[in-house]
Amino acid sequence: MAKESFVEQIADIEKDFPRWYTDVVIKTGLVDYGPVKGTMVIRPYGYAIWENIQHELDTRFKATGHKNAYFPLLIPMSFFTKEAEHVEGFAPEVAVVTHAGGEELAEPLAIRPTSETIFGSMYSKWIQSYRDLPVLINQWANVMRWEKTTRPFLRTSEFLWQEGHTAHATEEEAEEETMKMLGVYKEFAENCLAIPVICGKKTEKEKFAGAVATYGMEAMMKDGKSLQAGTSHYLGQNFAKAFDIKFLDKDGVQKLVYTSSWGVSTRLIGALIMAHGDERGLVLPPVVAPVQAVIVPIASKKPGVLEKCAEVKAQLEKAGVRVVFDDGDASPGWKFNEWELKGVPLRIEIGPRDIEAGKALIFRRDTLSKEEYSLDGIEEEVKKLLTAVQKDMLEAARVRRDNRIVTADSLEGISDGVEKGNFVKAGWCGCRECEDKIKAETNATARVIADGVAKKCAVCGKKAQSLVYFARAY
Repeated sequence: MAKESFVEQIADIEKDFPRWYTDVVIKTGLVDYGPVKGTMVIRPYGYAIWENIQHELDTRFKATGHKNAYFPLLIPMSFFTKEAEHVEGFAPEVAVVTHAGGEELAEPLAIRPTSETIFGSMYSKWIQSYRDLPVLINQWANVMRWEKTTRPFLRTSEFLWQEGHTAHATEEEAEEETMKMLGVYKEFAENCLAIPVICGKKTEKEKFAGAVATYGMEAMMKDGKSLQAGTSHYLGQNFAKAFDIKFLDKDGVQKLVYTSSWGVSTRLIGALIMAHGDERGLVLPPVVAPVQAVIVPIASKKPGVLEKCAEVKAQLEKAGVRVVFDDGDASPGWKFNEWELKGVPLRIEIGPRDIEAGKALIFRRDTLSKEEYSLDGIEEEVKKLLTAVQKDMLEAARVRRDNRIVTADSLEGISDGVEKGNFVKAGWCGCRECEDKIKAETNATARVIADGVAKKCAVCGKKAQSLVYFARAY
């Protein structure tokens, strides 16, 4: 493959962002299209990112007292009818099994679009006393939502996620859990994905079906659109009433529990691509990158080059770095382009002259810069560089986002702001009619309610109830 072909295989990120995204996810080997419309096959390189995401999140969940379990994929359809808002919200996306074993089923079964109902059913069996509370369970699973318009990672009919479902004795405990897990997501997004996020409460229109309140974290993509990167829901007693989840409290009175649910999905991989990628392809933060450093030999047929590269690889592996030694027969230029396309944070170049000088050239994918480092103690230099790349990627993303947050006090101002690829902060009276008008005329939606106050609604001019972030979104 010619050296220039890697970049030329992907669309221009500035001229055609959607095509660039599709080209990158396919040509880097993250995914391929499944045989059923709207499905994706997550290939090893893409799944390795997901495994790193899982590891980081799972560690955080367990540190906050949560335990993993697994619940069935098939859910009786009658469960969905028990919570009115929930069934209305998910009905258009539910895939239903009506036949099995060559016979029609007595009751249709939903293929899990989310699991509040089946968790509720089991919690009603398991929770009897205040001593059984709180229940803090998470599951890693696949879900299915029959989507009409799909794009790998961002919106597919089947995807992978985690969903936490908790039950508490009091409203205060459930609300505290909801906000705590939103905070866990925010810390993870910023320190592991290097993506700065804006967190806040969703409007009634945008909240989860069946929730009392939904809190989301929104991330800005390089095209100026917002991506909902995770949500945490305070469910109150809605599902407790629907599934009769009661406990005998210390005062001898039977009471309904309060519940929460929260989740993130493989959509986070889409966020990584669109928040950091550039004209050369992926740019991955070291914490979740499948390969943190690649060693490329220069003049590999010269004596001692391959041996030195192998020695450096062993040193880095011993230091805990995820490293690959590319000793294939392609040219160095070809290898440079391939690993840049794949977004590997560091590239280490070692040739005869480098060995003679006792140094190696290290290329940073995030800044496209290259510097010499001593081969003596190179493992420590690489670890320092990986830390610097992680930190610098977050800061660069934060600057990009902050430079694209504007304010508006009119519908025209909102329209102009989102048209230019910005998050727009504007006052809102709380009226559904004004929120709908913004979407109809600007194609922007209320992402989250911001801290702070506004004097008037940008649509009707009446007194503002909230200050809201509006943006076009995925």
